[in-house]
Amino acid sequence: MLNENTTHHHEDQPETGGDPSVLRMIPDWTDANTAAFQKEIMSFRHGLAETGLFTDEALIDLLERHPTEKLDVCTMSDPDHPVYPNKFRTGDFRDVSGKVLLEAVKAGCVWVNLREAMNVNPDYKIVLDEMYGSLSKKTGNLTFNPKGGILISSPVAKVPYHFDKTETILWHVRGKKRMYIYPLTQKFISDTAYENTITNYMSDDLPYDASFDAHAEAIDIPEGAALMWPLNSPHRVDNRTFCVSVTTEYSTRESAMKNAAMVTNATLRHHLGLKPSYEKDGNLTRKVKSVAGRVLRKTPIVPDNAETDLVTFRIDETSDNYMTDVEPFPRTF
Repeated sequence: MLNENTTHHHEDQPETGGDPSVLRMIPDWTDANTAAFQKEIMSFRHGLAETGLFTDEALIDLLERHPTEKLDVCTMSDPDHPVYPNKFRTGDFRDVSGKVLLEAVKAGCVWVNLREAMNVNPDYKIVLDEMYGSLSKKTGNLTFNPKGGILISSPVAKVPYHFDKTETILWHVRGKKRMYIYPLTQKFISDTAYENTITNYMSDDLPYDASFDAHAEAIDIPEGAALMWPLNSPHRVDNRTFCVSVTTEYSTRESAMKNAAMVTNATLRHHLGLKPSYEKDGNLTRKVKSVAGRVLRKTPIVPDNAETDLVTFRIDETSDNYMTDVEPFPRTF
């Protein structure tokens, strides 16, 4: 477990360089953090709460002005739901105030994902630039180009077993959240599962077995801590309370090359019956497959498997759980 003053490497003295943005956003970064960056599971403190942008009042204001097409209101239905047992569901939040949306989340039924909130809202973009400006100074990486979303999630929210296709950092701000991170091996994320996911643009979920948990590192993420892990490591998340977090992602040469190469491998596996292995490929082979994958993505050989996003409920402040089922219809807002 992690506590609020813990990183996986804490023996070094923090280096700040006297830069105000570093002091505000990443107050105790160390040389050991730099060494572990993008290579190991690691945690560090951040100063997002001090910006004042993540209070209830600020979040209500943000919900009112964030672009509708970049706002998702979702739920996971109960096992005994008569129509959608254990299903991920999309909700209609139009004509609902930010205050009611926040109340719905706190009631324990839904979560809200403000995609690219840190990019498209100027006051949050200033903070995102500070966050990654600090990381650039400390790691020497000047090409992050991050996207940052804000997740406002209910006390019972769970993120299923999945992996991220790009480098990801979770900047936790409010509440109690536990993450389970699993080994980056074929048992927990096989090439076949990776390939199936990389050609399905709606889902990052992976096949999961409860026995995997014996091999996971369970990490309680305190308020004010950021957590990152090696690229593509499988993980899942359980909330313990109402939570507010910022999730940022950015592509690297490694992630872009691997994703494109996996498209090629998926094509070789499903169309030619071969058994490719990214793990066993040499660097030159990976580069060749990466180039091929970028081409294949633009052809009918790699179909667009994205499913239609169907809306199946609406936010209803007159309902005890803030939700009312509706006849399914494609999301167009």
